[in-house]
Amino acid sequence: MGLSQGTALEQAGDDLPRNPRRPLAGRWNVFRSRLLASDRFRVIAARFPPTRPIARRQARKLFDLCAGFVYSQILYSCVRLRLFHQLADGPRNIRELAKSIDLEEDEVARLASAAASLKLIEVDADGQCGLGPLGAIMLGSPGITAMVEHHAMLYEDLTDPIALLRGEKQTTRLGDYWPYVADNFPAQLDEAAVKDYSALMAASQQFIAEEVLAAYPVQKHRCLLDIGGGEGAFILAAAMKAPDLKFVLFDLPPVVGLARDRLAGHRLLDRVTLVSGDFFNDPLPVGADLITLVRVIHDHDEERALALLREIRQILPQDGTLLLAEPMSGTKRAQPAGAAYFGFYLLAMGSGRPRSIEELTDLLDRAGFLVDRVLRTRTPMLVRGIVARPKRSTI
Repeated sequence: MGLSQGTALEQAGDDLPRNPRRPLAGRWNVFRSRLLASDRFRVIAARFPPTRPIARRQARKLFDLCAGFVYSQILYSCVRLRLFHQLADGPRNIRELAKSIDLEEDEVARLASAAASLKLIEVDADGQCGLGPLGAIMLGSPGITAMVEHHAMLYEDLTDPIALLRGEKQTTRLGDYWPYVADNFPAQLDEAAVKDYSALMAASQQFIAEEVLAAYPVQKHRCLLDIGGGEGAFILAAAMKAPDLKFVLFDLPPVVGLARDRLAGHRLLDRVTLVSGDFFNDPLPVGADLITLVRVIHDHDEERALALLREIRQILPQDGTLLLAEPMSGTKRAQPAGAAYFGFYLLAMGSGRPRSIEELTDLLDRAGFLVDRVLRTRTPMLVRGIVARPKRSTI
């Protein structure tokens, strides 16, 4: 570092308050914040070769935060227009795509250019469009595609995020979409009220199931009870993994009806017992040595989550196992997925919040469980798992 540049960097923090009683971390935070807020420092950092790459990365991150909503709308447009499906068999030119997706050629060119910048598609010098790496993944991931379309409701709920934070919104699109959240008697819901969200959960559950089943050997158990099992997507995946395992699926009556149809189509009704009810108001089925909660606990606030875990502790045999799997906050290198995405999604939904391993461990402890281990999943940003066992009774 040259003398003048070094002196300038040092002088950028000369006026910082010096308080020996402030913890070191606090002093560093104040120093760093003052430095980064300084126009003079940012100019120097952008010019100085060792700090230039850092300055550029930070600028790109900040720009992406500002532009993120636009990026998501470009992805949404590609999904709604089925652009990736249009390119599934190979590259096509702008004119062909315009006819297929009912847009003018210049409109397709604008969308193609934007999508190419996000690596969703690729465009060559002749205007031929093909799948990009992320577009190819989207094409092979119907669960992600379903979630992107579903996000239209979340975008609407987030038009005024401050009102959402203050609790000023009486209703939200997501709250209406997930009716069991606000309904005091969800077991009385009809099939029309649960059909859409059940289909979404089934579409997105396949990948989650693969992650969990790769991390935990369900085949060592004799009977698995899946609480809030939806249309049976997790059970379907587990049945392929463990051909001798018996299953019990517990969910709301109309959801169980949908599960029956799906499981019958896979000829699994002889291995699955279907039990309908509301797990906050009705008794849980007994007899399973493995109970699974897949993307269930984070939907509920503290009191209800704890009540459900305590009920599970009452019916689980002493040598039984609880497997809890869901996205969790504080996940290393995936903090925005938990705290930002799931935090605000559940806020809009009107119930629950993402929890860290430590918070879930505390919940389990208060419910009468000991955490046996934390599962290492391949994509912890989307799902992590905790294996817990009942504490020994002192009575």
